[in-house]
Amino acid sequence: MRSRTTGNNQTERIIHLFQTYTATHSAENEPDDVAFLVQLVNIFRPKKDFQLFNRIDISPLLEVLLSNEGYRNYFSSYLRKTLYKKEFDTIITDVGIIKDSDFSYEIKKRLVGKILPIQPQKNTLQFILNQVFDRSSDPQWLKKVPIYQIEELMKIIGLGNIYQSSKKHFEIAEILYGSEVLLHRISGKVMETEVNRMVPEYQNLDSPFIALQREFIELSEQISNSDKKYITPDNLHYKQLLILLKQCENYIETAFNNSHKFGISLKANQSLLRIRQQLERLKVMLDFLILESEDRAGEKTILLSWQLIQYNCGRTNISKLIRDSTQSISYEITQHTAKTGEHYITSSRKEYYRMFWTASGGGLIVAFLCVFKILLGKVEASGFGHAFYYSMNYSLGFIAIYLCGFTLATKQPAMTASALASALENGKHNKNISAEDKYTTFARLFARVFRSQFIAFAGNVMIAFPVAMLLIWGIDKIFHYNIAEQKFYFLLTDLSPVHSPAIFHAAIAGFFLFISGIIAGSIANRDKFNHIYYRIQEHPALKRLLGKNRTYKLAKAYEKKGAGILSNFWFGVFMGSTSSIGIFLGLNLDIRHITFASGNLALGLYGGHFDLPASIIVWGIFGIGVIGFVNFIVSFSLSLSLALRSRNISFLELKSIAASIWKHFKQYPMSFFYPTRSSQ
Repeated sequence: MRSRTTGNNQTERIIHLFQTYTATHSAENEPDDVAFLVQLVNIFRPKKDFQLFNRIDISPLLEVLLSNEGYRNYFSSYLRKTLYKKEFDTIITDVGIIKDSDFSYEIKKRLVGKILPIQPQKNTLQFILNQVFDRSSDPQWLKKVPIYQIEELMKIIGLGNIYQSSKKHFEIAEILYGSEVLLHRISGKVMETEVNRMVPEYQNLDSPFIALQREFIELSEQISNSDKKYITPDNLHYKQLLILLKQCENYIETAFNNSHKFGISLKANQSLLRIRQQLERLKVMLDFLILESEDRAGEKTILLSWQLIQYNCGRTNISKLIRDSTQSISYEITQHTAKTGEHYITSSRKEYYRMFWTASGGGLIVAFLCVFKILLGKVEASGFGHAFYYSMNYSLGFIAIYLCGFTLATKQPAMTASALASALENGKHNKNISAEDKYTTFARLFARVFRSQFIAFAGNVMIAFPVAMLLIWGIDKIFHYNIAEQKFYFLLTDLSPVHSPAIFHAAIAGFFLFISGIIAGSIANRDKFNHIYYRIQEHPALKRLLGKNRTYKLAKAYEKKGAGILSNFWFGVFMGSTSSIGIFLGLNLDIRHITFASGNLALGLYGGHFDLPASIIVWGIFGIGVIGFVNFIVSFSLSLSLALRSRNISFLELKSIAASIWKHFKQYPMSFFYPTRSSQ
């Protein structure tokens, strides 16, 4: 509510503003700019957070205009001259709608627009809006101005509405023209191959977009040829337009929904998003061609003005662009990782022990990788050379773990987080269970995920340590050379969270684990969209070389393992090149991974001939646990946040989820570490 003090202050500022301008300009000779309007709006624009206000009161302006005929005449003449026949069709057709299928171009354009806004010609309404309402929050506080006050303002200064014949229906003509342009653009875009292939269901049906365009032309002609430049809600053309609009919206939704079958490219996603935005814009504009009764003419004029301001203020909104543009693709990516993640969640004791043995296999290979890295570090090479050697060591090792069916514990969180989000989404759509039951079910699933991760960590660590110790001992006995003797101190201190940036380096590894999951999902989505498996299967040269059956098996093998192999390859590259990139940039960058930390602890102990201070050993053992936790929490948190966002699940639900998990932990603490019957 407006206080008396605030009202008095605003009144004084309004009077001073009118005095300043009327002293130098008459009602017939107003200034040819928008400076007056800018200053007037600034008087009412909230200086604090507008959310604190129940409403924005413009009664001081109404009182000043009612009490002074000179000010009233001046303001009326000024607004008429400023707003007379200012084109706004481009606000309808362009502003806030993505203009290209190139996502990076759209991001760059909006970033530049924030710093150096595009300024249209002065004969357009967009130029005025750019000058007067130049803040993204303006539509929100403007909506708090009571409509009855704005209607009273229009009445005081004699401004008409968009449906009055005295204005020659300029605004209605702009709406019709803008809507027609939108329809032409929609019809052209929807015929592109990238869009058409997403909706094979419509291949042999009449396009609702063509019918929509024809129906709108008939409606436009009816309005143009009528004395009253509006129609009523019972108009047959309007009713048919609404039906066709719904069919077009269903077409776009079907295309998005089909992405799980056919995949989706960024270009196709942007094209579909553009069409959806244009359909939404068209639907809004159609509403302003409808007038239920002439009593609502003023109100709808105000709503149109507010809508145009909202569109214009959101023209450089980057967060919404990223959210809309990436949702479908991120959903497909996380769907792939969710399906993969289901294999990493154990239920029975048999699965639990099998996870331990597969993790043991992963620990075995990592122990060899630890030794190989020590040996590669002794090779004379450039910084790039060492980055290449380390990357290939990691990549080939991770691929071997993957192809052998072994488990690297920290690869799980990125996958299982998506599986958890998918389960939460399924619970959300299941109307037969209550919210409490949904969260309880989720807590049980989380306990299964946690104990699966726990036993995988145990398998990796418990095998990597003794095998690495055995390998370095064997090399020493055979070749009489302790490969870690010169590096043992760094191997051990780099594990300590207090003597080194081990936590930061573990977080970097967790981030790379998250990215590797994204790579796997994006490759699977890309291959699905581009029909890579089918193209391999029917490749004529391959069929001549390998035969039809072997080519088919190759295609199926790539479909099953291709994304995982490439994901593990790039994960190895990230892990192996981080340190070299850090040296090049002069930054302390490196990675710490729990399984490698376990192997390095063994190498460090042997390299130091086991003659080490107890504190270094204790901090090293403690550091392994900390590194594992940070690996898990960073990878899991990033993956879960992406999965939740891609499924439109509110982050506010995390509070209820956490409470349910804590409750389940208090009831069945052992279920988080071992499969107990009572917790199932």
